[in-house]
Amino acid sequence: MAPSTNQTEHYAYWVRFAAFASTSVALLLVIIKLYAWLVTDSSAMLASTTDSMLDLFASLMNVIILRFALAPADEEHKFGHGKAESLAGLIQAAFVLGSASLLLFHGVDRIIKPHPIVQSEVGIWITVLAIIFTLALVIFQRVVINKTGSVVISADALHYQSDLLLNLGVLAAIILSQGYWLQADGVFTMLVGLFLMFGAGKIVWVSVYHLMDHELSAQELLQIKEIILKHDQALGLHELRTRQAGPHRFIQFHLELDENLSLLEAHSIGESIEEEITQALAPCEVFIHHDPTSVVPNQ
Repeated sequence: MAPSTNQTEHYAYWVRFAAFASTSVALLLVIIKLYAWLVTDSSAMLASTTDSMLDLFASLMNVIILRFALAPADEEHKFGHGKAESLAGLIQAAFVLGSASLLLFHGVDRIIKPHPIVQSEVGIWITVLAIIFTLALVIFQRVVINKTGSVVISADALHYQSDLLLNLGVLAAIILSQGYWLQADGVFTMLVGLFLMFGAGKIVWVSVYHLMDHELSAQELLQIKEIILKHDQALGLHELRTRQAGPHRFIQFHLELDENLSLLEAHSIGESIEEEITQALAPCEVFIHHDPTSVVPNQ
């Protein structure tokens, strides 16, 4: 059965909305942070600006990749284009690692060569604005992730969650560098860089998990089996295989039936089970092979 059209459209709408929202916020953050860095000459602000530039580039790539990932199945891609989303997650991780490396580099440099930040009030106000915009975006992304479970939006959200810590670190660094602790500018920059590296590893793991056609979760597998076996005329199942690409789940199994059933009756039973599974795990495609019990191999 083909994936639910409503479910697919729902997923596509929210993922596209989140991608465009993150791109818009990233562009705004780049502009205001670049101005703040030019005015303050803060290493932490420079690192924050660099991070936002990478976020902007990554968000723009998400918009492009999602157009492909959300495209319906075609003659050359019978199972759809969902895996493009996991590839986008790997690209996101590369940008996160690049950003983290830059943060560490600038942090070490400023620890070795500390100096006070000039016009700190400009940096403080712009950092506060960046925190407000970023927090609003992160809250919206969490809503979208809960609705869709998108790998790309999850990866994108990591950028902006780390930006919250980064902006708080920049704020603290600007204040502390005013004669209290000159190395604060570099120390906070390094801490956020390390956090980003850890987050990038998580993105890589999730993306590879999907690309390797891993089985659905144990809970989903149990749900599938319960739906099949609760049908009165389903005598069993074997060779259950599942995978996921983007939002779409693919489920196939051999359904064991009484060999005295007519072809029409067997087909009707399969249709009923297929419909229940699709409703429970939409969007998904279900492939059923009907086996009379006499040909089922001994387990």
